[in-house]
Amino acid sequence: MDRLFGTDGIRGVANQYPMTPEMVVRIGRAVAAYLGNANNSAIVIGKDTRISGSMLESGLISGICSMGVDAMLAGIMPTPGVAFLAASLPASAGLVVSASHNPYYDNGVKIFGPDGYKLSDEIEQEIESYIMDDALAEKAGKIRETGKVQIVTEAEKQYALFLKRSLPAGMNLSRLKIAVDCSNGATCKVAPQLFAELGADLEDFFTEPDGMNINADCGSQHPGVLAEKVIEIGANIGLAFDGDGDRLIAVDEKGDVLSGDQIIAICAKHMQQKGALKNNVVVSTVMSNMGLGVALGKTGISHVTTKVGDRYVMEEMLAQGAVLGGEDSGHTVFLDHQTTGDGMLTALKLIEVMLSENKPLSELRSVMTVFPQVLINVEVISKPQLETLPEIMDAIHAVEEKLKGQGRVLVRYSGTQPQCRVMVEGPTESETRRYCQQIADIVEEKIGA
Repeated sequence: MDRLFGTDGIRGVANQYPMTPEMVVRIGRAVAAYLGNANNSAIVIGKDTRISGSMLESGLISGICSMGVDAMLAGIMPTPGVAFLAASLPASAGLVVSASHNPYYDNGVKIFGPDGYKLSDEIEQEIESYIMDDALAEKAGKIRETGKVQIVTEAEKQYALFLKRSLPAGMNLSRLKIAVDCSNGATCKVAPQLFAELGADLEDFFTEPDGMNINADCGSQHPGVLAEKVIEIGANIGLAFDGDGDRLIAVDEKGDVLSGDQIIAICAKHMQQKGALKNNVVVSTVMSNMGLGVALGKTGISHVTTKVGDRYVMEEMLAQGAVLGGEDSGHTVFLDHQTTGDGMLTALKLIEVMLSENKPLSELRSVMTVFPQVLINVEVISKPQLETLPEIMDAIHAVEEKLKGQGRVLVRYSGTQPQCRVMVEGPTESETRRYCQQIADIVEEKIGA
């Protein structure tokens, strides 16, 4: 049987294995058994706005309480908000019912430890063994003092206060007109409230979730509508979050979209100038655009890369003593403030650069030149090791030979979806797209769904 855990928790189609009520009870029971303890016998649960969220939340509650551990409900809450609550409340873990940027019919469970950090591969494997252990239900059956359900009072307010403290004393957003796209997701209430309370002239969009419109042609995955709104209302900046609020994609005042890599480059240079870039190093994944490494190198900043997954970025940041890292997809980690990627925190830190340097975002983005990059996701029926598929490997090597140091190829399976991701960077858009399609066609032919 395949591993339950992917690159970011357990994920799948809601009401299908492993995202069934029965399995989620087992997940809650396992997390409570492994992470629950006598001193902090409570686990925080938050969720995004998916229609299946309440169903799966109820399963987690049942599993947790069956082990004699309390469930603390934060309600609709961005993933980084749950990380913050897990670390700040007397809790032994934090769980998020969310499938992040995926369509509404998917759902998942993300897990944070009592320190607000995501779990290591090793701990996930141990919890997975607990999930699959039928004896755990027998152990629960002997517990008479079951856990209780508590409500985390003013959870959004606590999280918003935490975010406000990340800005320099006295800084507000009264000079800015801001457009915010909440992706009909977990930031729908807290983001507009936060930016309005900080004094921004705010217009918000996609803030009416119906359970099925989360991430639907909006948010960080689809910033085109926001870009149009920025131009239409004359905003200084547009902010697009994903469904669970741990990603940010920004739009400048000219309507041009900035990637996560560009946001990292802007913040890295500013932090270096302030003497706040500890150890002068930035961490990102192998999916980062080549332009990020070039931009960092020009200012003498070391660039370390990891495999895909924001928790791997975090692990390497801790190893390097870094305080800034992230992914091109929009996960950005400011370790001086937060233990995980946080879209709203990233927005505040990017705005802080704009205000501190008194420059528009279109000027700040010039710190990094983006290499042409094309990504094609191929639906697959299985995920055999790519090295065992000679036709695919031959196609990859052929493109690498044509690029000859002027680009790169990265082919990998998604850790959360039945897809093979084919990414090519090259000297021109047309060449890059042609090379990427050549490899994707072979992948489709050999293992396509």
